[in-house]
Amino acid sequence: MDKELICVASIAGAYGVKGEVRLKSFTADPEAIEDYNPLVTEDGRHIYEVGVLRPTKNGLVVRLSSVTTKEEADALKGVELFVPRDRLPSLPDDEFYHADLIGLEVFDTGGTALGRVKSVQNHGAGDLLEIHGPGLKNTVLLPFTRAAVPTVDLTAGRIIADPPEGLLGE
Repeated sequence: MDKELICVASIAGAYGVKGEVRLKSFTADPEAIEDYNPLVTEDGRHIYEVGVLRPTKNGLVVRLSSVTTKEEADALKGVELFVPRDRLPSLPDDEFYHADLIGLEVFDTGGTALGRVKSVQNHGAGDLLEIHGPGLKNTVLLPFTRAAVPTVDLTAGRIIADPPEGLLGE
């Protein structure tokens, strides 16, 4: 596949004995995962229509087209599901897809390079940018707020950050 793929879900394992799977949805509204059908594996070899059956702890119980047994569902544990980027809805100017932030260079407001975005995490209190770089002893979790990250320039591939005092060990 030559289109850029964006990961929208991962299969957490089988659920029950009839081929259902537990799915972790990475969409803003988890149950809206059906709106992105069909979903494809990263290598493009398998395409699935996803049907949400019900929410469950830490995910959804879903039926995947062509998966009818517990054994088939078990074999899919850990598989990530993708959609072509052009099928994602466009976002307002102040919202970003996590995939667009990962890899961006991060500079402080004085122009000093801090590192790159390694991942975007959310532990329930808002998004955090995991920054790593040669000048940092450890990775740093920077709150992804307008105060701490006043500028995201996707075209230039950079973020301007104003980290809270003490975050970088200064």
